[in-house]
Amino acid sequence: MATKIRLQRFGKKGKPVYHIVAADSRSKRDGRHIEKLGLYNPNTTPATIDLNHDRALYWVQVGAIPTDTTRAILSYTGVMMKKHLLDGVKKGAHTEEQALAKYEAWLEGKVKVIGDASSAIAKTKAEAAAKALAAEKVVRANREAAIIAKNTPEVEDVVEATEEAPAEEAATEEAAE
Repeated sequence: MATKIRLQRFGKKGKPVYHIVAADSRSKRDGRHIEKLGLYNPNTTPATIDLNHDRALYWVQVGAIPTDTTRAILSYTGVMMKKHLLDGVKKGAHTEEQALAKYEAWLEGKVKVIGDASSAIAKTKAEAAAKALAAEKVVRANREAAIIAKNTPEVEDVVEATEEAPAEEAATEEAAE
């Protein structure tokens, strides 16, 4: 039986969420699977990957062939790196302790890179939100100024009204005399 590690699609239309599964290569994409290994959600930024590393490593070591996308996911999470190092141990290239030390160093570096990328994304979002808020404040101030200008009487109208009033009073005084 040829086994593949592949993605099984779930989720709403336009918002897919994938289960990472080990399945017989002859079964349907969303059909039966042997074991669920994890979850991949590309809708979040950065994409969420929840993977059982031990079981994924087991399946890769016993010969399960990952699809292109799952190979990228397994490489990103370090499963393929650990398999590579353990294969080196089998061939005598280095000891198991050296392999685990290399894997831990690689994993620490990877966590740092992911953390930096996440903080950069968060910083970019915060800057965009601040720019949008500043633009909204300018638009609001312009609207308020337009409303105030519309609702206040113009100065010329007030001056003309005050000039007409004394002239009318003088005309009524002359008529009274």
